[in-house]
Amino acid sequence: MSQTILHLKDANIFQDNVLILKNVDFEINSGEFFYLIGKTGSGKSSLLKILYGDLPLTNGVGEVVGYDLPHLKEKEIPFLRRKIGIVFQDFKLLNDRSINDNLLFVLKATGWKDKAKMEAKIQEVLSKVGLQEKGYKMPFQISGGEQQRIAIARALLNDPELIIADEPTGNLDPKTSMEVMELLNEIHQSGKTILMATHDYSLILKYPQRTFKVENNEIFEVVHQKTS
Repeated sequence: MSQTILHLKDANIFQDNVLILKNVDFEINSGEFFYLIGKTGSGKSSLLKILYGDLPLTNGVGEVVGYDLPHLKEKEIPFLRRKIGIVFQDFKLLNDRSINDNLLFVLKATGWKDKAKMEAKIQEVLSKVGLQEKGYKMPFQISGGEQQRIAIARALLNDPELIIADEPTGNLDPKTSMEVMELLNEIHQSGKTILMATHDYSLILKYPQRTFKVENNEIFEVVHQKTS
C-alpha cells in the first residue's frame, strides 16, 4: 500500500476572504507525479500555498505529509516545510552569497548543526543536479537554467516527502525547460513525490503524468487523449 502524502476533501480555499477554489477533492500517494494546470490567476498558487502553510485552510478536510491543515499551528509551519521541498518560478536564491552559502543557509535554518554533514549534503544535492563544480559561484554568475537546478537542489536538502514545483519552467526558454523537466523526471524516478503547477502544455504532452486542471473555481482530473 502506498502512503497518502496529500489529501484534501470538501476544501474551500479563500484568499483575503474571497473564494478562490471550492469543493476541492484531491489526493496524492507516495511516489506519484501530478501536474496542476490552469490559466494564470486560476488559483493554482493559492492551492499550493495552502499545502506549505502560507495560507490557512479554514474550510474542509486537509492533510499533507502528516500535518492536519485546518488545525496547523504557526509554530508547526517550519516543521511542515522541512518535509516539503518547494521550487519557485523565480528561483528565490539569495544574490548576496554563493550557491554553497545559499544551501548552507537553508540547512542552518532547518536545524542542521554538524559542519561536515552539512558540507556533504550540499555536495550530494549539487551532484544530483549536475552542478557540483558551481558551488563557489554567485547566483547572478550562472544561467537561469542553472539557477533553477540550484533551486531544485535546495528543495532536496531535507530529503522531502513531497516536492512542490510552482511553474518551475515559467522563466526559462524551451530548451532549458526540457532540461529541467528531465531533471524532475529523474528525481521522480528515484522515488520522490512531485506536484508541479504549470501552464506549459507542451511539457505535459512530452512528459505525460496525471493532470488536474483548475478552472471556474474548481479542480478536476483531465484525461489525456493519446495522439496517434
